[in-house]
Amino acid sequence: MSSRLRGVLLLIVVTAVWGSTFAVVKTLGELLPPAQLIAWRFLIGFLALLPALLIRGWGLRRGRADCPAPAAPPRFSWKDGLWRDGLLLGAWLIAGYGTQTIALQTTTANRAAFFTALSVVLVPLWLVFAQRRRMPWPLLAALPLAVIGLALLSWEGGAWVSGDAWALGCAVTYAGFIITLERLSNRHAALPFTLAQLAAVTLLGWGWAVLSGDVGWPPDSAWGPLLYLGVVATALTTLLQTVGQRTVSAAEASLIYALEPVSATLFSFLLIGERVGLRGALGGLLVVGSTVLSQRSGGEARPETPAPLAE
Repeated sequence: MSSRLRGVLLLIVVTAVWGSTFAVVKTLGELLPPAQLIAWRFLIGFLALLPALLIRGWGLRRGRADCPAPAAPPRFSWKDGLWRDGLLLGAWLIAGYGTQTIALQTTTANRAAFFTALSVVLVPLWLVFAQRRRMPWPLLAALPLAVIGLALLSWEGGAWVSGDAWALGCAVTYAGFIITLERLSNRHAALPFTLAQLAAVTLLGWGWAVLSGDVGWPPDSAWGPLLYLGVVATALTTLLQTVGQRTVSAAEASLIYALEPVSATLFSFLLIGERVGLRGALGGLLVVGSTVLSQRSGGEARPETPAPLAE
């Protein structure tokens, strides 16, 4: 198997796992408040990924061939900006995960997934306005497709609910994360930078839990979903994505990530019995089409797009 094909397959697995998280978070939201859910999820993810850094550091010290020295040795130093940048990205991340978790309390997993996918459209739109450039025609065509798609999804699922607004807020905040990550990603080694972000979200999540009075020990029935979200959907997918995108371009990866709402729809049906009718299916196709079309904007109006929310 070629390295490129292996990379594509890894990213497909990652996208499928992300799609499954919408149904899992929605179910888990019945057991835990949003702040506590995020705090425990990211604490588990951080602890699950921490051994990878320790093993890598041990391999570097031992001079192992499969652990070549990076251009910049992994460091956890405030002076090199790692923690500052990790905290900045962590703030964007908790805004995205927080709004998405709140959204899933009142809207369906299907609708939340398609609304969240709009972040891929919002990134080039955001940069067009920030850079004061003319809007590329693919992006111009993608916007009405996205609006019509969301209208069809909302029409089928009943009246507009507060969760839909929170899901749109998730798309906006995650677009901010994507743009910020593109600017900061080359400053630090991938593994310590990822851990710094997870640590920041963990600290912010527990701070949110303390302020909202939601600190507590999860019930026994919540631990299975929490371990899945923390270990598989946070720590493992981060590593698989890092390996996969070594051989797959960002543009190709973005097209794979556009399948996340489709995966979410499938898992929402299998895990919690949510169904999508004809109108909803058409709306979902339009949203996915708009995200794919927006990635053809090209030029400087589109950064190297990292992964959408895993939600």
